[in-house]
Amino acid sequence: MYKMTPLAAAVAAVAAVAMSGAVISQEIRFDGFPDYDSQINAIADDFKDVSGITVQQLINQHGGHHDRIATTLATGSGLGDVVLIDVGFVGAFVDGGGFIDLTDRFEPYRGNYPEYAIAQGQGSNGHQYAVPVDLGPGVLYFRRDFMEDLGYDIDEVTADWESYIDYGITLRDEHDTLLIGDAGDIANAYINFNVESGNGLYFDADGEPLVTNERFVRAFELARTVRQEGLDGNITAWSEDWTTGFQEGTFATQMSGAWLLGHLQNWMAPDTAGNWGVSHLPTGIYGTWGGSFLAIPAQSAKPDEAWALIEYMISEDVQLEGFQNIAAFPAHTATYDHAMFEEEIDFLRGQQARQMWAEIAENVEPVKPHRGDQIAESLIGTALENVLDDGMEIERALQNAENQIRRRVR
Repeated sequence: MYKMTPLAAAVAAVAAVAMSGAVISQEIRFDGFPDYDSQINAIADDFKDVSGITVQQLINQHGGHHDRIATTLATGSGLGDVVLIDVGFVGAFVDGGGFIDLTDRFEPYRGNYPEYAIAQGQGSNGHQYAVPVDLGPGVLYFRRDFMEDLGYDIDEVTADWESYIDYGITLRDEHDTLLIGDAGDIANAYINFNVESGNGLYFDADGEPLVTNERFVRAFELARTVRQEGLDGNITAWSEDWTTGFQEGTFATQMSGAWLLGHLQNWMAPDTAGNWGVSHLPTGIYGTWGGSFLAIPAQSAKPDEAWALIEYMISEDVQLEGFQNIAAFPAHTATYDHAMFEEEIDFLRGQQARQMWAEIAENVEPVKPHRGDQIAESLIGTALENVLDDGMEIERALQNAENQIRRRVR
């Protein structure tokens, strides 16, 4: 079967506009967050060569970028032609309207992307409004100097949640080291990676909140045990203390997406090369920790040119470039056969970690987004803080969260 290259895709999209008699604009804008500015900078010249389209950028930090999307969707103007959206915001944005239906445009490429990632970009009507551009296979990064160098076996440590916590107690008692920066990450991993078949993260198929069920109770119990045992430092992700913790070995493990490698080796803790390894999460559960999508706002006057950029960015070759440039794990599954996935990673002491990441990415079960996910996530975060920081009973905290979710999500 003929496979359309990035060159052919971009040229075909622009040619289609020309044949329609429309005026071809030679400039579009990409709205995103770091480190995708680096990826756009790396591919912009080649994209212009094959398409004639110049890509300008409007880059804001992660939170500010998504706040701006919400504001400009409400006002009806101000968004770029292609918008990058973090997976945690997709459900709220696409079901709120304001983005072009990409179902027909994406259909020829659908077979190259995991079903769970496709589902994450769909509205409640089953139509595709956002296209996956990178994935976040959920993994456990661990310090080798606190693992095999001290005689511990990562497979035994991650056999189940109890063995993982027991390892943390040993670290505390014998090595004066924390298990993890923030116990909240354990709750988040359990909530996100143990979703019951047919359910979403926070709502069932009928839109009813799930946050008082066994999955959430168990997640909160695990996190509370870690906090009560003094195995975490209550260190917020992306804070200065968190970055310092990676540099100084304050904590021995960190749950995250595969993408954390890029941050560790590029700017957060480059001097720790060789001290890190990566494994499956406890019990070997599969799930995603992050991921990004591309969408075209209905505000855009240049949807064909915008789609040409999206086609280019989701093509096999450019997906591999993104993996090299910013460690964005490819959403395009055909890339997983590339020789790059067999390479040893020096920063991880020669581990061939990309094979594991690909295995995870191909085995995650689909979880449908819900327009209330962002609200529920925020309220569950507050409930977890009430339990971990203030000692509130788990059942009460979760019931309070459910009551507020019902009031705020109609």
